[in-house]
Amino acid sequence: MTVMCDGRQTLTTGRAARELELRTGEFELATQLGEVRTVPAGRDDRPGGAGSLGRRRVPAAEIARLQAEPGFPEALRGRIRAVSTTEAAALMGVGPGRVLRLTRAGCFGPVRFYVNRYGAVVWLYLASEVTGFAAREPALMRGNTPAAMRVMLDSGQDWRARQWRSRRVAQLMGQTDDPWESAAVIAAVLPPEELASVAEDPLERSLLRRLRPTLASVITVTPAARESFERVVTAEEFDEVLWYRVNLSRGLERARREDPGRLRTPAATASTTRPGQPPSFLNSPSWTTETSILPSRS
Repeated sequence: MTVMCDGRQTLTTGRAARELELRTGEFELATQLGEVRTVPAGRDDRPGGAGSLGRRRVPAAEIARLQAEPGFPEALRGRIRAVSTTEAAALMGVGPGRVLRLTRAGCFGPVRFYVNRYGAVVWLYLASEVTGFAAREPALMRGNTPAAMRVMLDSGQDWRARQWRSRRVAQLMGQTDDPWESAAVIAAVLPPEELASVAEDPLERSLLRRLRPTLASVITVTPAARESFERVVTAEEFDEVLWYRVNLSRGLERARREDPGRLRTPAATASTTRPGQPPSFLNSPSWTTETSILPSRS
């Protein structure tokens, strides 16, 4: 069904996906990457509604623009193509083991993930980023692993989940100017105890929980899968946690200053009763994590 939002004709996400000939997962990734522009369907302040970050619609004009592109829909699918480690290795002309080392070291980050029936996280990478990195860094495709990278990997470091969190937070922050929603995005990746130590007011924590956005649509049918999912979406390393704590503190200061009345809405009151950057080997600009571009709203 087509309805008006802010004077524009818009479609539901399901209808838009069909019009663009994309599967559900492809469409979701396309919107996250900004390949398909969406607009808020209206504020949803119900518990679990995630404010304007929850319900989204697609302008009819956006559908028409994409359909008019040369090579539609294959060109659009090509831009959002996500590949596994094995597929990435084939694109790069190297073995899967090398790709694993490169991704663990933060050379390029995943765009999606899922948890298999054994509870293992399976990472997916944007094909264009994979081939782009291979073209920029031919020296890393062959030969010995750089010594600094070897030391990092031998110590057990793995940047994949961290880079995914960074990318997802940046995507969600770009979808809202609402100060409380922005704070809720950052709060979503903090462990509960860290969130409580920054947002000490129970009313604030309740509002942040209510506005919490969906970080990932991942099916978790077993306790092991759920545990793996939580590890991916939750910051763990000290410096990353500190980074989000600082930004949450700044975000809350902004929200309190710009919209103090939000905490005292009937919905907010009622809800209270409910039970960073990896080492830069070879001085390569491609070796940066998107955590460094997390918007700082002070």
